[in-house]
Amino acid sequence: MQRTLNRELPSQVGRPVRLEGWVHRRRRLATVSFLVLRDRTGLSQVVVTDAAARSGLDAVPEETVVRVEGTVTANSQAPGGFEVTSPSISPLGAAAVTPPVELWRPQLDAALPTLLDHAATTWRHLARQALWQVSAASLRGFRSTLDGLGFTEIATPKLTATATESGANVFELDYFGRPAYLAQSPQFFKQTMVGAFERVYETGPVFRAEPHDTVRHLAQYTSLDAEFGFITDHRDVLAVLHDVLSGMLAAVASVSDVELPSLPVEVPVVHFRDALRLVGADPDEPDLAPEHERGLGRWALREYGSDFLAVEGYPAAKRPFYTHPQPDDPRWTNSFDLLFRGLELVTGGQRLHEIGDYERALAARGEDPAEHEGYLAAFRHGMPPHGGFAIGLERWTAQLTGADNVRRTTLFPRDLHRLTP
Repeated sequence: MQRTLNRELPSQVGRPVRLEGWVHRRRRLATVSFLVLRDRTGLSQVVVTDAAARSGLDAVPEETVVRVEGTVTANSQAPGGFEVTSPSISPLGAAAVTPPVELWRPQLDAALPTLLDHAATTWRHLARQALWQVSAASLRGFRSTLDGLGFTEIATPKLTATATESGANVFELDYFGRPAYLAQSPQFFKQTMVGAFERVYETGPVFRAEPHDTVRHLAQYTSLDAEFGFITDHRDVLAVLHDVLSGMLAAVASVSDVELPSLPVEVPVVHFRDALRLVGADPDEPDLAPEHERGLGRWALREYGSDFLAVEGYPAAKRPFYTHPQPDDPRWTNSFDLLFRGLELVTGGQRLHEIGDYERALAARGEDPAEHEGYLAAFRHGMPPHGGFAIGLERWTAQLTGADNVRRTTLFPRDLHRLTP
């Protein structure tokens, strides 16, 4: 007999089945005991009336892995309308030790540190699993949308000889006696691969030596990156980003009843200088503060009914050297941040593609072009106008599900304090 999954029980009424999973919960009444069995598809109820079988079930604690063989019976009073009767129950391993939290409860009341300290176990809880299913669906939506747009998935190194971005937020390590760095992003690689495949994307970890201990920052997170050539400017990048977000939301809708955000046909766009004015910020501010982002999110929802807002034209001084300037005023750039419900979610824009522009940009920042020779070589051999974007997966899921901390949507968070489990 092959294994039957819990979700398949409705099609097996009257038939013998073999279920395998975890003891989610046991309930003993005067003349009957109930076993709630959990597998990857959900829960099922097993009814135990035989005295010997009831006694045996008493010795099988929650989270023990078992096999159940019995008959599927329709019962409108049972969860889902079906249950397994006349069962035989066989442990598939040693009796489980009592877990640090009661996984059978509908909600986990444990504090966040407890959830994270025992992540391998607490991710068994159905509500926790539902969070990651949103992330997993988002990954599928990201990939399938870009596959449909002719993109090629790539896999780039996470050990690099130079830091991708300027600044100190980089992890340095010893690489066979010489310095190396954990990649802050696949930016350089995905740009150069535009010269080979024209349209590329990657999903993978990136690393930031992030000194901020906040609910939105991690030292390692999952970045969903895309880069493509033959664009006119950053608005072309925004258009593809819109398609990607639409695909991700559709994938989430297929697995979750989470309240989906409003994504208009065209995401509203505001220039950085106007964004500062809208939130009453100093016109010389080089960046948006979190409170500014929240204010802009409220404004976009009020004015456009949109949970998304693109802020374009960030100051050149705050963008990496490879960012394309705004043609009519080089103080600004053809770059953007996409705010989702008042939080920065995506950074993207148009890149430089002429080698001379790169050499001048590096010189203006006092950087040695020789340190980026492998990267610059691609531009010497011809690169089209191109651009791209990056989405932080954990931050996306946190905003989508209303989680109060990005660590709740991260399988095993790495931050200023946490390196285990």
